[in-house]
Amino acid sequence: MEFLAAAIAVGLGALGAGLGNGMIVSKTVESIARQPEARNALQTTMFIGVGIVEVIPLAATVIAFLIMFSS
Repeated sequence: MEFLAAAIAVGLGALGAGLGNGMIVSKTVESIARQPEARNALQTTMFIGVGIVEVIPLAATVIAFLIMFSS
């Protein structure tokens, strides 16, 4: 049962990060298309946002390892 809980934690973490990254990148591309002169500022903000979103699957993986090795 611990392995199922760990798999669900990692899977949902990866799913959430994937959706979040997709939304961030799509909105950034839309914004660059509307205002090409703001490209550098938008890309910097996008990379910071993607980095923050990528913490979620890492935290989910740590939680999964804690679940697996706690007993």
